[in-house]
Amino acid sequence: MNNKKHALLLTLLLVAMSPAFAQQPPEPPPPPNASAPATHVPWSSLSPEQQKLLSRYGNQWNTLPPERQQALSRGSQRWLGMSSQQRDLARQRYDRWHSLPQDQREALRQRWEKFQSLPPNEQSAVRQNFHRFQQLPPQERSELRERWHNASPAQRQQMLQQSRERRMQQRGQRMPMRPMPRPPMRPPPPRGH
Repeated sequence: MNNKKHALLLTLLLVAMSPAFAQQPPEPPPPPNASAPATHVPWSSLSPEQQKLLSRYGNQWNTLPPERQQALSRGSQRWLGMSSQQRDLARQRYDRWHSLPQDQREALRQRWEKFQSLPPNEQSAVRQNFHRFQQLPPQERSELRERWHNASPAQRQQMLQQSRERRMQQRGQRMPMRPMPRPPMRPPPPRGH
């Protein structure tokens, strides 16, 4: 298998493990300082544009949990900062998200949380690999996806390890040395009496 196929396989593996990266949940992830207690967001602190956008919550705003208020506030700011094309794409993702069965949405949420727990450099690598995968012809994506889904867990681990090794070789880095198994100890020869 050539390097191009190996790189494509790595991309597939990362995408197959985390397809939620293409469809983020409609709600933004919690803020980085999620351990601090959330505070209420006063309705009056929202801009007139935000209030218009969130008008359906106006009468019940003060009864919403602080986390929900903050999420809605951040989401409305983000929405107002989008171009019309970005808004159309967001609507399409939202519609796709809501058309999924509940169990699939929950699986995607879990994958998203797992992704969020990765260090920033690993998140970046996953995003790059996902974008490379998306640029492949549909037939190649399908073949790689099928190969991944048909692999046993041990084969998947082996494929991931090989991809890591190839990636490190391409960067000119050395793989950490694997310890060599020690030969079994032989008992000392009997001493003459």
